[in-house]
Amino acid sequence: MNYRHAFHAGNFADVVKHALLTRLVLYLQRKDRAFRVYDTHAGRGLYDLSGDEALRTGEHLAGIDRLIGSLVASEPLLADYLRVIEEVRQEHGARAYPGSPLLVRRLLRRQDRLSAYELHPQDGQALAALFAGDVQAKAIALDGWLALGAHLPPKEKRGLVLIDPPYEESGEIERMVGALEKAHRRWPGGVFALWYPIKRASERQRLHDLLKASGIPDILAAEFFREPFSDDERLVGSGLAVVNPPFTFGAEAETIMAALRQVLGEGGRLPPSLVAIAAETP
Repeated sequence: MNYRHAFHAGNFADVVKHALLTRLVLYLQRKDRAFRVYDTHAGRGLYDLSGDEALRTGEHLAGIDRLIGSLVASEPLLADYLRVIEEVRQEHGARAYPGSPLLVRRLLRRQDRLSAYELHPQDGQALAALFAGDVQAKAIALDGWLALGAHLPPKEKRGLVLIDPPYEESGEIERMVGALEKAHRRWPGGVFALWYPIKRASERQRLHDLLKASGIPDILAAEFFREPFSDDERLVGSGLAVVNPPFTFGAEAETIMAALRQVLGEGGRLPPSLVAIAAETP
């Protein structure tokens, strides 16, 4: 599956991912101490939903366009996410949509920092231009997988790593779990959030099994199903597996996903929203 960000900006999976990501960042702000966010596959950072790539798929029509203006948009746990979108649109135009690095940047306090990695030449240049002159955000032209081994832990000692690869190559799930194992050994106290598309039940289960076999404790997966699994193996949902999840994350994720299902869901009997993949170490 090719999940290059520009073609899917603002779709239902983006909405869920960004709403949950917002809550993780805000939880880190409960302490005054600075933290750092790493975005390993950052993309451009800013997207135009009236642009060619977005219009080619039209996925935003069943995502952010459904949410904005709906009754669900009044859900308090979505307020900060939607506030950032409104701020970005006031600055960049009515059809702008923030990718994860820009969303995170807009949520940071003065003492917090962002390291955003993007290897694709055009997207990397766009990301660098977006953060040019910004002392709190750094765009880095480096393979995000390498960054997990080279740049952890941060000097701040607190923070979050978002791992959101494009799934362009076979074996991406195995690569992601292997990189997580190495990163977790370097920084066992960090919060790691792994995004993944859900198309096939067997592939989803393989990821769960690999994460459990990794021996990493305290992994909670928040999974949003727009519809049940289908024979044509289309994208039916997405997941965010969180290592060292904040104690508030499970309840907030359930509330957010239940609200979003009202406007983004297509019906049918759906699996539970939360899966405890690995228990916290006693």
